[in-house]
Amino acid sequence: MKRKYSTLILYFLFFIYLELISKILMFNKLPTLKFIIVILFSLTISLIFYLFTSLFKEKKQHFIVILLIIIISVFYIFNYLYFSLLTVPFSISTLELASQAMDFYQIGFHLFFTKIIDVLLLLIPFMIYLIYHNKFDYSRKNKRVNISVVFLIIISHVISLLALNLDKNHLYSAYNLYYNTNSLTTSNNILGIFTTQRLSLKRNTFGFEEKLILEDKAQEYNNENKYNRLDIDFDSLIALEDNENIKEVYTYFKDKEATKQNEYTGLYKGKNLIFILAEGFNSIAVSKELTPTLYKLVNEGFNFTNYYSPVFLSTTGGEFQAMTSLIPTQEILGTWRNDNSYLPYAIGNAFGNIGYNTTSYHNWQYKYYGRNKTMSTLGFNKFVACGNGLENYLDCKWLPSDIDLFTKTLDDYSGNEPFLTYYITVSGHAPYIFSDGNNIALKNKSLVEDLPYSEDVKAYLATQLELENALNDLINQLKKKDILDDTVIVLTGDHYPYTLEVDEINEVSNYERDETVEVNHSNLIIWNNKNESKIISKVAGQLDVLPTLLNLFGIEYDSRLLLGNDIFSDTDGFVMFSDRSWISDKGKYLINSGFVSNNQEILDKSYIELMNKRALNSFTVSKMIMENDLYRKILS
Repeated sequence: MKRKYSTLILYFLFFIYLELISKILMFNKLPTLKFIIVILFSLTISLIFYLFTSLFKEKKQHFIVILLIIIISVFYIFNYLYFSLLTVPFSISTLELASQAMDFYQIGFHLFFTKIIDVLLLLIPFMIYLIYHNKFDYSRKNKRVNISVVFLIIISHVISLLALNLDKNHLYSAYNLYYNTNSLTTSNNILGIFTTQRLSLKRNTFGFEEKLILEDKAQEYNNENKYNRLDIDFDSLIALEDNENIKEVYTYFKDKEATKQNEYTGLYKGKNLIFILAEGFNSIAVSKELTPTLYKLVNEGFNFTNYYSPVFLSTTGGEFQAMTSLIPTQEILGTWRNDNSYLPYAIGNAFGNIGYNTTSYHNWQYKYYGRNKTMSTLGFNKFVACGNGLENYLDCKWLPSDIDLFTKTLDDYSGNEPFLTYYITVSGHAPYIFSDGNNIALKNKSLVEDLPYSEDVKAYLATQLELENALNDLINQLKKKDILDDTVIVLTGDHYPYTLEVDEINEVSNYERDETVEVNHSNLIIWNNKNESKIISKVAGQLDVLPTLLNLFGIEYDSRLLLGNDIFSDTDGFVMFSDRSWISDKGKYLINSGFVSNNQEILDKSYIELMNKRALNSFTVSKMIMENDLYRKILS
């Protein structure tokens, strides 16, 4: 009789292969000695699967093994494709939002066929198993063997946990990722996909709080300067609070330095504001020849040359950053639309509180990303989208035109000055293809078909031409109504066009971009017809948009309570990304490879540690604010 192999070997090799290939595909990195952690955890889960299947009789066991192998393969393929599309790992906390972000079947098909080689690579062990499935032993194991396996599971798991202690000092060590830090991207890389998803499920079910890293550094303020700071009695709040984690957040705010007011404070006081969150907008879409209006708005007025739009789960993450100056962790994005959160500095509330007429418009479904609830939380008195009234203004069939969105709603608010109008565009949406799946790209195809780029890139640029033409028409109408000089136009992209490969983006980019930090490099437009041109080279990001506008429009606020900073203040520039990489005025820190200085300057390690702590604290504070409604406790 030919020898048959244990299904334990099957499971173990299966997990190791899928973890290894996923790591290479997702992070472009070969495994190091730290991969031993993944191997040890894979052994434990393999033993658990082996124990489970060995409880059944041979025929049933054979079927269950095949079923589990299929489920495991689909699990890893799904996680890989999800990460490839949204650049953040899957989390059970954002299942509903993720399904909305991916509910355009054209995007899913386009991604699948783009990544078909990678998918087949992940399917290799499954295909090998189908060929050799009869070479494995499916016999039912006796009680003694099963008890032995239980002991092996315990021993294997204990060894895995002990191995975590080999590296405890680094902020994002395997030990800290397992016990103290909730960074899904880094955890996928260090602990592996299966362990990360297990921890994520556990933390979402039973709760999890990251600890703040506080420093004893009470701030001193110069009476000669004015600060964006309110008189908040944090000492009393700390004394009256029983929850130690909330006490730490109060201490964090108390010790954080407030930003100074500056020459731009109140520059736009009393003016109207049109804020545009532009779908898929990125600096590669800005061209003097192809998009002269966008080029004008970027280069006239304030020209922010080091601005970034970090991806945090598609459009809703970019929106949350720009509207609240808080980091949109996956837990927050999954729950905040169902909360009655108090966000007094959210842009609609901040402007509404000083008498502005606040309205918002979106040329897609009004319940998308829960905006039928979140727009009122953000402070907009009126929200009109497809399904609750915008269909009376324009054709809401996929894809609606941004031109119609701007020009056909202007009369709705232009007689109610001062106004804050928030537009969420959709014409720049993926998939970037020339077909009925993207009628906007098809509409503008003739304007880009002679450009020396690949088809997907040309289709992307064609979608951005709709935004270009919409802005041109909007400016002309504002001029006709004689309110252009009294209106400020602000535009930021929600995220870079992440369905394009980095190599495709680099076809158009004027410098080589990496896929972690520089791929997010973009433009921020803050433009008024009367502004003189000024280049702002400071590093800035979406978190900084709200405090910058509050300062420009002379709105009273406490800058310590926001995670971004007024770009015109004298604070150092700093932008965080979803995997907790960051960029500052001195250089950039990539979570997988370390710090790279802008000018080869060798910086003290304490600076890098300080910035890493700042990033970690920002994620923790954002989550604490939203989960505990802290603004209500502090400001109400």
